[in-house]
Amino acid sequence: MRKIIILAFITLDGVMQAPGGTQEDISGGFKYGGWVVPYFDKPLGRVMEEQMNKGSDLLLGRKTFEIFAGYWPQHESDWPGINEVKKYVVSSKLQKHSWSNSVFLKNVAEVKKLKKGTGPDLQVYGSSNLIQTLLKNGLVDELWLKIFPIILGKGKRLFDKGIPSAAFKLTGSKTTPAGVIVANYKMAGKVKTGSFA
Repeated sequence: MRKIIILAFITLDGVMQAPGGTQEDISGGFKYGGWVVPYFDKPLGRVMEEQMNKGSDLLLGRKTFEIFAGYWPQHESDWPGINEVKKYVVSSKLQKHSWSNSVFLKNVAEVKKLKKGTGPDLQVYGSSNLIQTLLKNGLVDELWLKIFPIILGKGKRLFDKGIPSAAFKLTGSKTTPAGVIVANYKMAGKVKTGSFA
């Protein structure tokens, strides 16, 4: 079975929309695109480079795939192997593309089948709508978060309404000089409760 790993840049209030550019995703009137840039120092770059070069396949929503397909094919020197890696795209609208090694999935059932198969782990970047679907269907194994020291108040969030409760175990953490907390979690089952009374 393949693991599904969410890699996300998030604010302190959980916003993940348009981290990398002013025009990346302006839906809903979002005006803070590119909010990670002032905090993206060399140590964080090394973390990202290490995580991006784990030999994993990608699992993306349509919008993120289209952003990636418009940039990465011409910038492979910044992500060696990105053109060769398998890119699984969950979309009911897009079913083919010229970017090499792109495979299209129509629904959650096909994602479940992919997860049950053999092969490298599946890394999810961006893809906020897809992440909500994966979380709601219990398909997420790990979260690799980069938590930035800002609050935006609005925007697409990593954890939105309707997400089921779950417990996670911290498997690694560090803080960059710019104040970004890098925290990796793996699924740890159901939420446990107790009382101090």
